[in-house]
Amino acid sequence: MATVELRFSAVPGHVRTARLVAASVARKAGVDEAVLDEVRLAVGEACSRAVGLHQHSGITAPVRVLLIEEEKQFSIEVGDEAPHQVHDGTAGASEDVDVETEEDEMGLAVISGLVDDVEVSTGADGGSIRMTWPTTPPPIAVLP
Repeated sequence: MATVELRFSAVPGHVRTARLVAASVARKAGVDEAVLDEVRLAVGEACSRAVGLHQHSGITAPVRVLLIEEEKQFSIEVGDEAPHQVHDGTAGASEDVDVETEEDEMGLAVISGLVDDVEVSTGADGGSIRMTWPTTPPPIAVLP
């Protein structure tokens, strides 16, 4: 199992770099060429979400991206250190929280539409989005 770890400051400009690195590693891992645009878009959305959460919470820690090559699959995990709370819509919820929750849910919906296998975990110490794609082994070269 090969893993590449990328950490970057929570600055929107670094999201593009994360997308490019993710697509390159996914290609090398054997993710189908037809799916690479979805990989780029999903990683961009997950990283943008993490950057936004860090900036909104005033967190200076870097956003973490793990690119994991396993047998027959490739996973990308984007982690943040922002505290996540469950908002149940009861009285006392501020309008800012509602807007933030709506944006968060929209981003997760976009990711879910792009990736079949998505796991989202959140907690008081941060959260992560793990996205997984199948890989195909490289063709076996037949020598004449």
